[in-house]
Amino acid sequence: MLLVGKSIFPPSFLSPAPLAARRLRLTGTTTRLHMDAGDQSPEEVYSVWALPPEPVRARLRGVMAGLRAAHGGPAFEPHATVVGAIRLRRSAAVEALRAAAAGVRPYTARVVGVARGDFFYQCVYLLLEPTPEVVEASDHCCGHFGYERSTPYMPHVSLLYGDLTDEEKEVARKKVEEIDKEICGLQFEISELALYMTDTEDKSLESWELVEICHLERK
Repeated sequence: MLLVGKSIFPPSFLSPAPLAARRLRLTGTTTRLHMDAGDQSPEEVYSVWALPPEPVRARLRGVMAGLRAAHGGPAFEPHATVVGAIRLRRSAAVEALRAAAAGVRPYTARVVGVARGDFFYQCVYLLLEPTPEVVEASDHCCGHFGYERSTPYMPHVSLLYGDLTDEEKEVARKKVEEIDKEICGLQFEISELALYMTDTEDKSLESWELVEICHLERK
């Protein structure tokens, strides 16, 4: 069970849904997909993702497709989780995202390795350098959402979701480096934060939904 303001899931928990399936024309600072006057919606599970720029996402999608072809698993949009899974009403989640994004400037992320994890949503991933600006962006956003971490923040970009054996995970990890030999050291700017509805019980990701994108402004 998830608690408001506190999640039982680790902060590095990543929750994706295919953004490509929801291609948008972005206007202004914020892209709004769902706006309800007088929100009567039930509480749902939401996460905040940092989105790499489209050329980088396209590159990562290619790597991810190669992994799924070999090991299965659901498709999802490349991202780094900034705020882990938390249960809120939609209007409160959207408001928190906008308030948080207003205080974050575009920042740089850098891949420092390919790793494997211990559970479905952290099967094989790119480990990001935990620079002060990367960690502070997450801390700032978590504060607006009332999200409390149970473990230190580990910024990363998941490439594969699945329940694989350690041996299979290692094969997948090595495959990443075979598909994209220069992925370690990849550096890119984060200038968009996205709010996703991410039911953590749904491992098919079919119910996961992009709610809103906020564009970070340089001042």
